[in-house]
Order: sequence, then structure tokens, then C-alpha cells
Amino acid sequence: MGHHIRTTINHYDDPEDGTPPTPVYVGSAQVNNSRPMIAIPVTVTDITGHESTFTLDTHGFQYHTKPTSFSAFHDEQQIAHDYYRECERLIRDLTNASNVLAFDHKVRRGPSHWHSIKENNAACRGPLHRAHVDQSYDGAVLRLREQFPNETDFTAVSQKRWQIINIWRPLSPILRDPLALCSAPSIPDTDLLPASIIYLKTGKRNESWTVKKPKPSSSHKWYYKHHQQPTEVILIKCFDSDLTCPARRVPHCAVEDPEHITAADRESVEVRCLVFY
Repeated sequence: MGHHIRTTINHYDDPEDGTPPTPVYVGSAQVNNSRPMIAIPVTVTDITGHESTFTLDTHGFQYHTKPTSFSAFHDEQQIAHDYYRECERLIRDLTNASNVLAFDHKVRRGPSHWHSIKENNAACRGPLHRAHVDQSYDGAVLRLREQFPNETDFTAVSQKRWQIINIWRPLSPILRDPLALCSAPSIPDTDLLPASIIYLKTGKRNESWTVKKPKPSSSHKWYYKHHQQPTEVILIKCFDSDLTCPARRVPHCAVEDPEHITAADRESVEVRCLVFY
């Protein structure tokens, strides 16, 4: 028997009047996310022993055992210089991509309530308890254009299949706030809303998906791996340009396990990569 979790997942409480979700504002010291959310009861299924069933193109996520020799996760520059290269190699090996380019990362080791901290909460980022996808379809294109501002280069890379894939790794064994993922085919695009992220220092705008509260007929299927280890990574597909693929994006978020709410704060690192074929 797996360690299935009966819990809740926070969805965007859409007023359904056509107004867009309130933007998330990211400053150098503070992240402000005041979108109204509603907690929906769910069962999150433990996939332990069945990891090989889930792949990037069938469900939008994939587990893989891959120890790392890198340990300097307190050093942002070393992560970008050394750990990025490791992640790029891993994605190339698993997908047969022709090129992989890591472009961003997030280390999270703060408390579950970090969003409600009034000052300098960016310094103690914790798990994100709101169902989301890091880039909407338009947001993925914005991300690609940012990396390839030259129109000729942008056209060249965008004419073939390309993706955004994150590699998510625990930095210590996880009991509290595990990462849950919603099987991509179980959630239609109509349950997603584009939502802006504004970076106050630069004025740059990105766009993610926020996940609306499901309709009674919805069949969202959520999964996670119990007691995930630092040797076990998750590949998370945030975007796929292939319109025929059944898993073009996968909503995800941290979830509360009622049996482990007093466990140590979760520690994780996530590297975001552009993937080209």
C-alpha cells in the first residue's frame, strides 16, 4: 500500500467575471502573491514502485534516480556554473534533445508560510502551496524570446520542437510539503488561466498558468512520491511546442501531508531548462 495523502490543494478562486488574476510582484527582497485561493479536498496518490509508469510525454513528469556530486547549493554562482551543466546533460541523455540550455533556478528551504512574511521573504523562500505551471503557452514564448532576442535566432529555434523542462531535486529526504503533480491529460486547458508575474526591479513581465477551482465533473489526478530522496529527481514539463503531445504542461505544487506537519522544513532545488530538438 502506498502512502496516499488525503489533503487539500489551493486553486485560484476565479470570480468568473473576465478579470485577470492579480499579478505576482517579485522584488529583490519581497514576493507578493495576493491572489484569492480556495482549498479543494483531494487524494494525492503515492507512485512509489510505479515510477516508470509516468513519463514526460504521457503525464508531463518523470522520476529518475540520479545522484549528484554537487553540494554547494548555498552558492548561487556555483549552481549556475556547475549544477546547470549537470542538469543539461541529464535532460539530453533522457530526451535525446539536440541542445539544452539551463536559464534559471530556485533553491527553497524556508517555512511553509513564507509568503505571509511581511519583510524580506525572498530570502527564505519555501514551498509553493498553489497549483500552477511556471509558464503559460504565451509565457513560454516570452521566455524563449528573452533568451533569443535576435529575431533570426528566435525563428530558427522556434520552428522545431522545443520545450521547457524543470529538474526538481530534494536537498534532504522529504516528508513535509512534498511536491505533487497533476497528470497533464487529466486537466484541460479550460481549467487554466494565464497569470502575470511582474519583476519590479526590471519591469519585466512573465506569464504562468494558475489553476482554477475544478468543476464538479473534473477528474484532476494528483501524484507524488513518498519520502523522496536527494538521489531522486523529477523532470517537470512546463511547456511543449508539439501540439499533438498529450502532455504539453503539468500543474504542480507543494501539498501538506497531515502526518508530517511538524517535520523539518522542506529543502529543494529546481533548475529550469529550454530544450531543443
